[in-house]
Amino acid sequence: MTRSLQCIVLDCPRPRELAAFYQALLGGEVDRADPRWSLDDDWSTLHLPDGGVLGFQRAPGHRPPRWPDPARPQQLHLDIAVDDVAAAERDALANGAKVLRDEGDWGVYEDPAGHPFCLVPE
Repeated sequence: MTRSLQCIVLDCPRPRELAAFYQALLGGEVDRADPRWSLDDDWSTLHLPDGGVLGFQRAPGHRPPRWPDPARPQQLHLDIAVDDVAAAERDALANGAKVLRDEGDWGVYEDPAGHPFCLVPE
């Protein structure tokens, strides 16, 4: 039996906008044609340079996590390895991220839909 991770999917209110945010952060191609799924206003994808895929699914009434509040837990977060955390932070903030916590050599941020992610040194 073959098993592989097809993609990681994030619920959000505006799929195309969140795909563009992560494209600015990670590179790749938004909404590349792919026979595994159809693209529409409720579904967007980001094919990453390393071959991975992030999916973004519209969730009506989306309630973002409030890290570290256990009443609205993070559910999932992404650790993104970068060679220059300060430069990656500037890019993330310019594209709509918010700083949640500065940990010195790495940081915790919130994407425009409220999902926490970390920028960590490679």
